[in-house]
Amino acid sequence: MTWTQNFTPITDNLVLSSLAALIPILYFFWALTIKRMKGYIAGITTLLVALAVAVLIYEMPAGKAVMSASQGAVYGLLPIGWIIITSVFLYKMTVKSGQFNIIRSSVLSLTEDRRLQALLVAFSFGAFLEGAAGFGAPVAISAALLVGLGFNPLYAAGICLIANTAPVAFGAVGIPIIAMEGPTGIAAMEISKMVGRQLPFLSAFIPLYLILIMTGWKRSLEVLPAILVSGFSFAITQYLSSNFLGPELPDILSALVSLFALAIFLKFWKPKTIFRFASEETAAAVEPLSTVEAETKYTKWQIFHAWSPFLLLTLFITIWGMNPIKPALSGHYEGNNVLLGGINEIGKLLTFQIEVPGLHNEIIGSNGLPIAAFYKIELLGAAGTAILLAAIVTKFIAHMSAKDLYSTFVEAMKELAKPILMISTVVAFAYVTNASGMSTTLGMTLAKSGDLFPFFAPVLGWLGVFITGSDTSANLLFGSLQKVTALKVGMEPVLALAANSSGGVTGKMISPQSIAIACAAVGLAGRESELLRFTLKHSIFLLLLVCVITFLQNGVLSWMIP
Repeated sequence: MTWTQNFTPITDNLVLSSLAALIPILYFFWALTIKRMKGYIAGITTLLVALAVAVLIYEMPAGKAVMSASQGAVYGLLPIGWIIITSVFLYKMTVKSGQFNIIRSSVLSLTEDRRLQALLVAFSFGAFLEGAAGFGAPVAISAALLVGLGFNPLYAAGICLIANTAPVAFGAVGIPIIAMEGPTGIAAMEISKMVGRQLPFLSAFIPLYLILIMTGWKRSLEVLPAILVSGFSFAITQYLSSNFLGPELPDILSALVSLFALAIFLKFWKPKTIFRFASEETAAAVEPLSTVEAETKYTKWQIFHAWSPFLLLTLFITIWGMNPIKPALSGHYEGNNVLLGGINEIGKLLTFQIEVPGLHNEIIGSNGLPIAAFYKIELLGAAGTAILLAAIVTKFIAHMSAKDLYSTFVEAMKELAKPILMISTVVAFAYVTNASGMSTTLGMTLAKSGDLFPFFAPVLGWLGVFITGSDTSANLLFGSLQKVTALKVGMEPVLALAANSSGGVTGKMISPQSIAIACAAVGLAGRESELLRFTLKHSIFLLLLVCVITFLQNGVLSWMIP
C-alpha cells in the first residue's frame, strides 16, 4: 500500500510543520551539548524521537518508518562503518609494528612545530584522502596520525573536522557535484565552475583559521608565510582544476600541490620559535625528538618503508575511485576489456541490491513519483575494502604474524562497537527524516525567504549535510528545490546549486556521523558531546561566510557566475 508524503501535516501550516520537523534535530543538539549523553545513547534516542514525529505528526505508517530506519542502519554499517573499522585497523597495525615511530620522526624532520604539522596532516593530507575516498576516511586517518604525533585526541579530532571543510564539495572524486546533474538537469561542469568560484575563498582562509583556533593571532603571524603557501596553493589549484578540468580532480590536485609546496617551503624556511602545546612544555620527560635526531635516526628507505601502509592506502583508494575500475568493482562495467570484465563478474557476485520490503516504491515523493528504496551492499567496491587490502599488504611489509594481525583487528572491533552503533542510528535517523518528508518541510520553509533566498541558500546545504552526513546526499535532497526556488526569485540556478554544496561543507564538522567517526578514530567513544561543542561555533561562523559570498555573487559580484 502506497503512502504519499505530506509536507504540511499540522493544519496545512508550513511554519508549524517546520517546528515539528525540527524536534529530532533540536533534541539531538540538546542530548549532546546540554545533557551530554554518550554518543550511542544520543543516537538511539534521537532515532526514537524521529520515528515518533514521523508516525504521530507526519502520519507515516509505522512499518514504513521502521523499514526506512533499517535502510539507513545498513548504510551506516556499509560503507561508512566499514571504512572506520579498516582505517583504525590499519593505523593500529603501524603502531603495533613500530612503524609509526618512524612516521612520527619523519614528520618531525620537516617540522616539530605543531601548527605546521596540523597544516601538513589535517589540511593537505586530509584533503587528499577526501578527494580520493571521502565517507569518513580523511578524518579517521588524519586524526589518528595527529594523535600519534602527540596531539590531544579531542583537539586532533576537532582540527581535522574543521580542516576537512575545504575539500568536501569535490570529495570522493567529485561525486557531490556529479550527483546534482541528474535531478537538476544542469551540467556538472557548470556547477563545478561555480563551486570553484566560491570555495577557494574558504580554502585560502581555512589554514589561517586553523592556526588561529590553535594558538591565537600573535602565534599565527609567526607562521604566516607557511599559512599563505598552504592555503593559496590549495585555493588557486582548486579554482583552476574545477573551472578547466571538471569536478573529479580538484581535491586530489589541490591537496598534492599544497602538500608538496609546504614541504619544499619548510626545507628553506623555519619559524623563529617552535610551538608546542602547554602540556608538552611542562612535561619535560616526554620531550619530542629534536630535528637533528629525527633526520639522522632513520634512513630514507626506513622512512619510505614506514609510510608505505599509507601510500598503499592512497594507491588502493585512488584505484577504487577511478573510471572504469570503479563501476567494474560494483558489477556495472559495460566495456570490452577482459581484465575489467573479470573484475566486473566478481563485483556482481559481491554486490547486493535488495528491495526494502514495505518501502520500495511505496512512498510517493514531492514530484508525484514513487521513491525507490534498496539495501545496497557493495563488498568489493566499498572504499573500506580498498583500505583492508592495504592493511593485508601491510602485514607482510611490517612482518606481523597472523596472530598479531587477528588480535589487532579484534581490538579495533571492540573499541569501535559503540561508535559504529551511533553511526548506524544517526544514519537511520537521517533516512527516517527524508522518507517522512521532514527534510523537505524544512527546505520549503527556507525557500520562502524571497529576496533573501541567496543569503539563505547555503543554509539548506548546511542543514542537509547535518542531517545526512554527506554533501552528496544533501545535494540530491535539496538540489531540485534550490533550482526551482532560484528561478522564482530571479537567482541564477547554478549559483543556488553551488551554494547548496558550498554551504554543505560547513555542516560536515557537526554532522553526527562525522562526530562519531572522529571520536572513534582517536579512541574517544562516549565523548561526542565535547567534540560537537568544539566544532559547532566554527561551523556556524564558516556557514555565515558562505552565505555572505553567495549573497554578494547574486548582486555586486554577479560577474563571477559562469
